[in-house]
Amino acid sequence: MSLKSSAPRSTVQSVIDRPQASVLIIGGGINGIATFRDLALQGVDVTLVERNDWASGASAASSHMIHGGIRYLENGEFRLVQESVQERNGLIKIAPHYVKPLETTVPIFSTFSGILSAPLRFLTHKQGKPQERGALLIKVGLTAYDSFSRDGGSVPRHRFHGRKKSLADLPKMNPGLKYTATYYDASMHDPERLALDVLMDGLAAGPHARAVNYVEAVGMGADGVELRDTVTGQTFTVTSDVVVNTSGPWTDLTNAGLGEPTTYMGGTKGSHIVLDNPELYAATKGREIFFEHEDGRIVLIYPLKGKVMVGTTDIDADPSTPSVCTEEEVDYFFDLVKHVFPTIATSREQIVYRFSGIRPLPKHDDEAPGFVSRDYRIERRAAAARPSTTVFSLVGGKWTTFRALAEHLSTDVLNTIGAPRPVETLGLAIGGGAGFPRTDSATRTWVAAHEDGIGAKRAEQLLSRYGTKAAALLEHLSEHGDDRLQGAADYSVQELEFLVEQEQVVHLSDVLHRRTSLAFTGSLTAGLVDEIARVVGGVLGWDDAERAAQITAALDRLRDAHQVDLRVDAAKEAPAFS
Repeated sequence: MSLKSSAPRSTVQSVIDRPQASVLIIGGGINGIATFRDLALQGVDVTLVERNDWASGASAASSHMIHGGIRYLENGEFRLVQESVQERNGLIKIAPHYVKPLETTVPIFSTFSGILSAPLRFLTHKQGKPQERGALLIKVGLTAYDSFSRDGGSVPRHRFHGRKKSLADLPKMNPGLKYTATYYDASMHDPERLALDVLMDGLAAGPHARAVNYVEAVGMGADGVELRDTVTGQTFTVTSDVVVNTSGPWTDLTNAGLGEPTTYMGGTKGSHIVLDNPELYAATKGREIFFEHEDGRIVLIYPLKGKVMVGTTDIDADPSTPSVCTEEEVDYFFDLVKHVFPTIATSREQIVYRFSGIRPLPKHDDEAPGFVSRDYRIERRAAAARPSTTVFSLVGGKWTTFRALAEHLSTDVLNTIGAPRPVETLGLAIGGGAGFPRTDSATRTWVAAHEDGIGAKRAEQLLSRYGTKAAALLEHLSEHGDDRLQGAADYSVQELEFLVEQEQVVHLSDVLHRRTSLAFTGSLTAGLVDEIARVVGGVLGWDDAERAAQITAALDRLRDAHQVDLRVDAAKEAPAFS
């Protein structure tokens, strides 16, 4: 059965009714969304389309970090590191509800290793024989890294410890280590929700800003870009002065579909697993463990949401085929955990979620994947089918620099259409980060002002989950009730109804993977999926057949993309799928 939806499609209809825009952005990952927000704040008539759900592609497969990229120093990417560190510090201030300082420890097993090979890698960007970096090289790198941060108040500077103090601090670590280096970057514990906040900021700018998910670009002609609503199948054409392609790793595929073939991209695959391993979680002491494995890859062990995320790989990938975490990658992750925490056992039974994505990196020929630039560039050309339209293609980009990248790309667009920049996004709060309390005292004050009818504990939970945007939700719950889900007491029926109504939910998977973190934390069961489907379907008007189709599609996605098969428990739980 084909999936349909009776979700409010007024935003799609608004594009059909007025099929013109100054700027059409194709691709609703974080960089497309941020560019949409920037242009919307300038008053530009801008429309954003995304073929799937918001931040569901490469942006959903991140390592949940906002980081300066210390290893980019070895690539000679000093501009990118400086920008990244400054943007990291800025995001801690403008999105404090989702971006927070993250203590990071590097285990080091030698003193001088890498000091001869590093200059060669710097000059040639060839991997050569893998060799772990020693203490001297890491110390030089961290000292340079600290120097790029001109805002010392955001995160502390790094510190070094010898073996004895390191093992006293983290006793489960490999006793063969010689040193540890500890520095700070930042965590991004809910990347998809941060992307939604950026999107909603753009939509709040006014009716000149329109954004629709599940709408794909399928061609380009003399009249403009042909779009297709993947929910209804309807096609329509939008005319614009500028087209911005922010399709990430699919940039070349999008351009080919528009009749503008390019060979800009050469992405690499990165996979992660999420473990329910209390011993490993406790061993990290709340820190990310970040290090180089013996094969030269940078990997991480990251306590997050009560679980431990382990990643990542860096393998050449084809964006035209689905990216999934393989069994070989799982074996690799277990080996690296054993390398750092040799006495802690890991097993496949502990995996609650796997995910994989393709980084939007530039074409790199024979350059080693780990040395491909993480910087971004903007390509510009006149559209072949419509020479009066300028097409910008974004090549590269990463989560940390999304605000600065959007400012750069938007400035190029503004210059092209002859529009001013009345609003600066530097220092401008994002979504629920506006007025977010920074101290315990300020939190208590905020909670006391919003707890009526809902209770202080619940108000504080929702403040943590949504930032100050929780105020509107709390008002909704006070009026309509707060009946907890039977299968997930941290969420309520009315909370999910609010998200569906306000956040452009179209399919059941949108809620399971991106409006909540229930899939990521391994909290889903077949019965809970059915329960959530009833809530979502109640808002969107699904009949029994449509609800069953949505459940089937959601379970298929969990199995095929994330290797989570809830059907094995379906008979036990006997969920009502109809």
